[in-house]
Amino acid sequence: MKRYEFFEHTADVKFRAYGKNAEEQFSNAALALTSVMFNPDKIEEKITKPIKINGNDLKSLLYNFLEELLFLLDTESFITRKVTGIKISEINKKHILTANLVGDKISGKYENIGAVKAVTYNEMEIKKDYAQVVLDV
Repeated sequence: MKRYEFFEHTADVKFRAYGKNAEEQFSNAALALTSVMFNPDKIEEKITKPIKINGNDLKSLLYNFLEELLFLLDTESFITRKVTGIKISEINKKHILTANLVGDKISGKYENIGAVKAVTYNEMEIKKDYAQVVLDV
């Protein structure tokens, strides 16, 4: 099964991240987000960052998760290579994601191939076998 694929979109970037469950879909969405800006296969696995994200539902959780990746990129120059140990649970009607982001700091060895301004709710879908996201570029 492919991890993600991109689709035509008027001015932004639209992708579907595939997986057998929400955890796999979210992990692949992180990889798709990174691939808009860098080649994820070339990012070294030097740093591990544990994260905990909350959301009112799965869509807001996905939005907050991907925004956290952009926040870490902007504030700490951290680029994500992969997501490990991801767990999504629901406690008191809140969705909680815990995971480890594995990657490296931006340096001259990583070619920046694009920029993402923000994650959007536009056309966002979470289905049984995929999560769809549109990124503002």
